Amino acid sequence: MYKTPCCRLSGLVGLSVKQKLVLNVPQCNQSARNLIQLHRRDPSNWLTYQHLIFLKRQYVTKNNNELHQRAIPKQAPALTIVNEREDTIERQVQRILTIDPVDRHTVSQPEDVNSEAQPGISTLKPVTEDAAEQRDSVSGTVGTSHETPHVHVETDKAKEERLDRQWKQVKVNVADLPDVYAKLAKIKLTALVVTSAVAGFAMAPVPFDPLLFFVSSLGIGLASCTANTINQYFEVPFDSNMNRTKNRPLVRGQISPLHAVSFALGCGIPGVALLTLAVNPLTGFLGALNIFLYTCCYTPLKRLSITNTWVGAVVGALPPVMGWTAATGCLGQGALLMGGFLYCWQFPHFNALSWNLREDYSRGGYRMMSVTHPSMCKRVALRHSLGLIGLSTLAPVLDVTTWTFPIISLPINLYISYLAFRFYREGDRGSARKLFFCSLWHLPMLLLLAFTCKKPRRDPEEPPAASLALALQSSLPS
Repeated sequence: MYKTPCCRLSGLVGLSVKQKLVLNVPQCNQSARNLIQLHRRDPSNWLTYQHLIFLKRQYVTKNNNELHQRAIPKQAPALTIVNEREDTIERQVQRILTIDPVDRHTVSQPEDVNSEAQPGISTLKPVTEDAAEQRDSVSGTVGTSHETPHVHVETDKAKEERLDRQWKQVKVNVADLPDVYAKLAKIKLTALVVTSAVAGFAMAPVPFDPLLFFVSSLGIGLASCTANTINQYFEVPFDSNMNRTKNRPLVRGQISPLHAVSFALGCGIPGVALLTLAVNPLTGFLGALNIFLYTCCYTPLKRLSITNTWVGAVVGALPPVMGWTAATGCLGQGALLMGGFLYCWQFPHFNALSWNLREDYSRGGYRMMSVTHPSMCKRVALRHSLGLIGLSTLAPVLDVTTWTFPIISLPINLYISYLAFRFYREGDRGSARKLFFCSLWHLPMLLLLAFTCKKPRRDPEEPPAASLALALQSSLPS
């Protein structure tokens, strides 16, 4: 079967239509001229892109090699109406001159013929003068009505507000540097990291050393500042698209990228060196590993896969482990338990937070569970909220706390699990917001209860009860 291309078929159809139109042109020539004149006279009747599609948006039409942008056809302006009035006035004056040049009611009759022509001329002057005055008054109203709506005088305050809304590079003063550094370091997040490390240090079954406690807290805080600053350095083009992060110092240009990297190195090198040399090499290694995971694994994974949430949970679980190793010098069951608390807590906390920021994360191009897998986001938050109950029960089994801890921590664990279940069932902004605010006070309360129920430490120098009884028996005379 012979097949013709679509372009040839369309060409044949177009040719036949053109021939029919050429045959019908002499019959509708006059009507076509009328339509063209009407089309040119009234712009509101122009055929535009909006007549072809039913979209209520602004559109652009091209006529006479000029672009005209219109949204809704407007009515004829008041200026056109006034011009028509001027035309009518001029026509009235012409009619008075041609039809009735002499007004006999207002002019007295002269006695001679020479004086008869003069009143006619004199009568023309008042009429024309009245018409001129009326036209001047109309033109005066046109001028006043034209200036008021179209001439907009911008005040200094409005101009300043308009310029503030525009992007501009902000020059930072030396006095503003502490505030800029605090934003680069994400001071609230750094405070949470140091608090969780302090909890791990406090739960360690060793005597409390104030100097070691201060040095380890300082080193962990500096390492957190480094990780947060490098994270902002890498995410500048993406943070500018999000409402939550568009006012960060690097996005606004308050500080140069070189300055930010110098600040990160100035915090990271002393922080890791302090943890390695003044505390112990294991804690220093964990500090460097945490910086690497946050900047080189978690940050790029945010734009690649939803596994970034699990990697970020590991990053958040390391600070209490570092606090434990700073106090004991080794990894133990208690360190893993404290890291498990932080690991499970981060899922209801972050998933509830990201649920109400889905639009922002989508604009930034981040692949979060709340954006790509919303059902998984709710399910994972509920699962790890229930995991907190299991970890609290496991604490006395691992000889970290007494059996009082699972009992007194059960109400707050059940409450956050209940809110996570509501978030799983409803999946709206209200349930996500309640779960997020509950997580803010749940973690400090859980760590405080764990510290109050801490298992009493055993002094290795003190002999056990059996050894002491044997020593007493051997010391007695036979």
